Amino acid sequence: AYDIGLRGTVYQVNKWDPKQFDWDKKLADADYVGPTCQYCHMRGGHHNVQRFSTVYASMGMSMADRGAPIWKEKRDRWASVCDDCHSPRFAKENLQAMDESVKDAGLKYRETSKIAADLVKDGV
Repeated sequence: AYDIGLRGTVYQVNKWDPKQFDWDKKLADADYVGPTCQYCHMRGGHHNVQRFSTVYASMGMSMADRGAPIWKEKRDRWASVCDDCHSPRFAKENLQAMDESVKDAGLKYRETSKIAADLVKDGV
């Protein structure tokens, strides 16, 4: 998803240019043209990539209530990363858009799985 998105494309185009991505600098001291995966997911040197993830979409979590209190701290922490470069509104709107995408993907996955199961039952 990163590689085909805007940030990933910026990275792929500029990654060999030392003026854009100086790999000799610590991430915190760098002034990259765009964020790498590590900037957002390993913030502060944490090696737990999921620390700055949102609600997991696997294992049936696609329909989880993203507004539930259990997720508030995680989502606030995630949005704080966006605030480094964007307005707080940007993070909120993008979280909402991603939530809707995850719900849609979950519905399509379940529809597809049912079709496949029905085909197996029919001997296809």
